[in-house]
Amino acid sequence: MMKSKLFWPIIVLLIILLINLFFDKSFFSIEVKNGRFTGSLVDILNRGAPLLLVSIGMTLVIATKGVDLGVGSVIAMAGAVGAMAVSGANGDGLAPLFLAIALVIVISVFTGVWNGVLVSRIGIQPIVATLILMVAGRGLAQLITDGQIMTVYYDPFKFIGGGYLFMIPFSIFIVGAVLAIAAFLTRKTALGLFIESVGTNPEASRLSGLNSKNILLLVYMFSGLCAGIAGLILSSNVASADGNNAGLWYELDAILAVVIGGTSLNGGRFSLRGTVIGALIIQSLTTTIYSIGIAPEINLVVKAVVVLIVCLLQSAEFRKKVFGGFGKKAAIKSKSEGVTLS
Repeated sequence: MMKSKLFWPIIVLLIILLINLFFDKSFFSIEVKNGRFTGSLVDILNRGAPLLLVSIGMTLVIATKGVDLGVGSVIAMAGAVGAMAVSGANGDGLAPLFLAIALVIVISVFTGVWNGVLVSRIGIQPIVATLILMVAGRGLAQLITDGQIMTVYYDPFKFIGGGYLFMIPFSIFIVGAVLAIAAFLTRKTALGLFIESVGTNPEASRLSGLNSKNILLLVYMFSGLCAGIAGLILSSNVASADGNNAGLWYELDAILAVVIGGTSLNGGRFSLRGTVIGALIIQSLTTTIYSIGIAPEINLVVKAVVVLIVCLLQSAEFRKKVFGGFGKKAAIKSKSEGVTLS
């Protein structure tokens, strides 16, 4: 069990959750109030839904040895477009809701196509190609909202991020559905192997008959779609759209979640389960910082320290130097399998 890549992230997640018991004895309790489950654990899953979605998409992009820095801006654009689509609705009928969802899906997939074309067809480095959208996308979001916070009064729209189904936040069902689809396509079909192959050696993949360009285009489209759905949830949860602050720094949190989960930035093998654990660590840490009274100004510092600790614990070379025998065996095993941590 200790040799698994998921062992240390799980331990860190449990430690973060247990720390809360010193400040709130009822932290792990889940109650039923007003016909819905309530509790800190439910709040972590609910508030972490957008990050989980973005991280799932980011995992496949990083598996191809790429990165998507534009997901935060896509979140802002999606929220702005969704809010604009229902801004004039009076609460009657679901047509405005379906229109908002359709527009968000189209816009978010288009941003993925944009990034995918720049990376796969034109040959621009992923960090540069997605940086273009990171800057321009947030500007577009502010143009859509006219630089103001757009408030939504349409109740069906609020259900996406703030509603409950079977007493469980609806956003959790959305994450579960996206995760199930991603897991099925990448583990029950050959798509996952194709993605890992392109990330390991795109030229060899091309020579073996794989269309590397289409694989790259597909993963960026999926990443954009995940970010768009996350933006819809965020905007719905607060019943407003903020083109300036919505999704801010989400791209960095998503990258951290993927790395914590054991997926290498060098591309190749990836772990969706590890990414889910990494995203829960990030969200649990944020919740803990606010709940125990740590100044929000040092939120990023505490987060960086925890990420560093997790990455060090995952490093076989570090464990070899610190823990001795067990670390040495793990290091030998990692080298024999060709596994490295980046």
